[in-house]
Amino acid sequence: MKAREGDLIETKTGLILDVKGLIHPPNKTVAFPRFIPNLSGNRKRKNAVYGKVYALPERFRFLERNFPSYLVHDSVFDETLCEVPVDDVKEHYKPVERLQELRSSKDLEPLEARALRFAELLKESAGTAWNAIGISGSILVGLHTANSDIDPVVYGSENCWKAHSALKSTLKEGSDPFKAYDREDLKILFDFRSKDTFVGFEDFVRTESRKVMQGKFMSTDYFVRFVKDWDEVDEKYGDIQYRNAGYARVKATVVDDSQSIFTPCKYGIEDVTVIEGDKIQSIVEIASFRGRFCEQAKISEVVIAQGKVEQVIDKKHDREYFRLLLGNKPSDFMILA
Repeated sequence: MKAREGDLIETKTGLILDVKGLIHPPNKTVAFPRFIPNLSGNRKRKNAVYGKVYALPERFRFLERNFPSYLVHDSVFDETLCEVPVDDVKEHYKPVERLQELRSSKDLEPLEARALRFAELLKESAGTAWNAIGISGSILVGLHTANSDIDPVVYGSENCWKAHSALKSTLKEGSDPFKAYDREDLKILFDFRSKDTFVGFEDFVRTESRKVMQGKFMSTDYFVRFVKDWDEVDEKYGDIQYRNAGYARVKATVVDDSQSIFTPCKYGIEDVTVIEGDKIQSIVEIASFRGRFCEQAKISEVVIAQGKVEQVIDKKHDREYFRLLLGNKPSDFMILA
């Protein structure tokens, strides 16, 4: 099974998980619970009832109680991850295939129709092929409600930047049916994100108000995920060894934002000062597997970030460096200085 960011998988026990990244151990998939069978849940599909888990600490607690065998300390990533054996997977849901289903359907629910319209407008304005766009999230697995978000995915660097540019122009023009988040929208988003990322509201507004990948479409929230295509990823599991080197808060200047829109995202940094924590001066990168840290800063901007310090040992290219990884703890953050 070849799974990537934006895909969802369903186990034989009915657990639905969202796939993280594009690098996975042999015969396993790194993924975290998203929809869990729950008789008191508010999402129904055929004869099954589901509840949704979002905050990372909540996902870990659920796994510890119900699927402890999925929690593995991965020696390559030097991190405790949820790794699902491929043999446990019953269904592999792919966003591109789901969008194809929406396009061929003559009986769409209102949210599905809005998602399809979003994809049509994005494809038209960005000039991409249909196989470069998909629909993820709850719509992908048929567990959406009337209040669910739209979660498009764009694949391939060139397609992603075209789509990003198209969205940026559309939001700048204020053209219906697209709308940038206003302060009230950001307060709602802040209250939701605060469940597992602690940061002040004004700092939150400074970064989130500039983002292109999120907003409103026909009054429905959307979040576009930009993912590299398979032929753009030359890393295989084990090519790079990641080692936990502590935890730190740093101040740094962003010198490379070319990977900032992708999930996983990266920022090249220089002039790094360790404000608090392990005094490692050779940190050259900030990275995250979480979409919320995309578009967080632009080139030449000074940021303050806090997260796990990792030593990166790249065997394939014979190099070593340190990076700051964000998103594993509620205390992780990245703000403009």
